[in-house]
Amino acid sequence: MPELPEVETLVRGLRPDVTGRMITGFESTWPRQIVGMDSLAFADRIYGQRVERLWRRAKYLVFDLSSDVLLVHLKMSGRLYVTPQGQPRPDDRWVRAIFLFDDGSDLRFSDLRKFGRLYLVGNMESITAQIGPEPLDESFTPALFAAALTGRARSIKPLLMDQSVIAGVGNIYADEALWRAQIDPRRAANTLSSTDVERLYHAVRGALNDGIDHEGSSINWYRKADGGTGEHQNHFNAYGQQGRPCGRCGGPIHKIWLGQRGTHFCPVCQV
Repeated sequence: MPELPEVETLVRGLRPDVTGRMITGFESTWPRQIVGMDSLAFADRIYGQRVERLWRRAKYLVFDLSSDVLLVHLKMSGRLYVTPQGQPRPDDRWVRAIFLFDDGSDLRFSDLRKFGRLYLVGNMESITAQIGPEPLDESFTPALFAAALTGRARSIKPLLMDQSVIAGVGNIYADEALWRAQIDPRRAANTLSSTDVERLYHAVRGALNDGIDHEGSSINWYRKADGGTGEHQNHFNAYGQQGRPCGRCGGPIHKIWLGQRGTHFCPVCQV
């Protein structure tokens, strides 16, 4: 599933092509993708609204419209791209929704596995209220991070992936952050020292920022707005590196299952 860096990269790629555009039509071939209303009601409500702003909240793309907010969650295999109306693209075989714009372009949502979701709401907090703080915002301080971990007996990796604790971190960047911080992903959060927490705070932000700098990790379905691949998969230190030597100490990277997710770490230098 695309995580914060992938969604942020997609937002930045789409923003110039959608901002200011008026929606003049909507087509759906998978109505179950729409949450809270049927496709006809969705099409009627969104018609004539203009995209005022596109930004990201956690793993959601957020389109601020004239009257409503459109939220898109890519889930496992969702892709979004803008193209001239009538012009085919390779991903069109899996298109589930099309937003037509007033300039003759359209925004297409391709989703092979059909897990992606569309929400059209008056207030985005009805969808995002339970999501935790954005880890790259200035307001996300080491003290706020420490408070979120205080008293928690859960293993630190699943806790980092809990969207009510921190927004946007998933399997890839949790593994990468814990490798950077030299912390065993199995450790209970309440066993971390203040030094561990400070180190992990910077590791989370560093892993996410590096992911954005490399335009995301294209290891499965994720693609940028132009259809190209991200490059961050070429810079992994832990994720997907099982059996390879740790780039820090030379020990072998192991893979275990933790919280039903594959987890990659170095048992020599992550303690």
